[in-house]
Amino acid sequence: MNKRTSGWPSSRAPLRHQRLNRDGHSIAFTVAGEPAAPAVVVLHGGPGSASQPGMLALFDLTKTCVVLVDQRGAGESLPRGGLRANRTDRLIKDLEEIRRALGIARWGVVGGSWGAALALAYAGQHPASVLGVVLRGLFLTSRHEVRHLLVTSRHKAPGAWRRLCAAAGCTRASALLACCAKHLRPGVAYARQREVALAWRGYEEAILASSRPGRATASRPRRANTPKAVHALIDKYRIQAHYLLRDCWLGERRLLDFARKAEQAGIPIHAVHGRRDPVCPVRNVARLAQAAPTAHIARVRGGHLASDPALRQSVGQAVRAMLASASGPGQRQ
Repeated sequence: MNKRTSGWPSSRAPLRHQRLNRDGHSIAFTVAGEPAAPAVVVLHGGPGSASQPGMLALFDLTKTCVVLVDQRGAGESLPRGGLRANRTDRLIKDLEEIRRALGIARWGVVGGSWGAALALAYAGQHPASVLGVVLRGLFLTSRHEVRHLLVTSRHKAPGAWRRLCAAAGCTRASALLACCAKHLRPGVAYARQREVALAWRGYEEAILASSRPGRATASRPRRANTPKAVHALIDKYRIQAHYLLRDCWLGERRLLDFARKAEQAGIPIHAVHGRRDPVCPVRNVARLAQAAPTAHIARVRGGHLASDPALRQSVGQAVRAMLASASGPGQRQ
């Protein structure tokens, strides 16, 4: 059992930090709330990021069992930044193994950004395991979205974008992602990996700040660049580049087909999207509604991050609606 505790809130039922070993990976997951209550699994974004303890605030832990999973190579999962056997189909199998290990018959699935894409892919392939889906800031895993983020949006943060290009040794905008991936792979000198990871974070933060009118980027607290923090960034962006270069092994058409299959199986789908989202275009939820017409869509005055007050409130409402519609016996094996 993993003894990590920092940053995790207390609850009546103790937190359980556990691991699942598969394919040379040790996948970390945390169980919070009431073990016998209806269950929800929370999927983080990225790819390559980590579970956020703050997500537990969305749930009444006296009436819900919440499972937060660090995907392969991310967060507390080992090996950190590992790319071997790290792709979407393996992540989906990990979720099924965790569900079975916990004795859960069906659970709700909550995901943001990349986690929203993973939630749809999982629900479309394992509808019998899912009682409902809540999506925040839906990423459709399309090449257009990746180009929008790394190329088209450069005018929102030109200085940060130039620094990222310089760190990655990139001379063509269209090759930026490939250049980043090249310099973040295992075996590359740490100094170069560090430079690329810090520059990528700087560009990402500048893009996210662009959706908050009246808030200067400089007002953000300065992040500590300790060796541990930098290694975590390198691992994060190594995995992110690995996935984005390959359309996350999904692509928009296939992902929307999974959404269609989930809806046809009777799974309620709730999607919340910020109108000012600078990462995932708000039109993504319109595309979702075309594929799954019964999906509950909420467009709110917000950006991309789960911490955005408008997004957080609307996601909380969607979670409560999902759990209310799925209440009843039969959620445990």
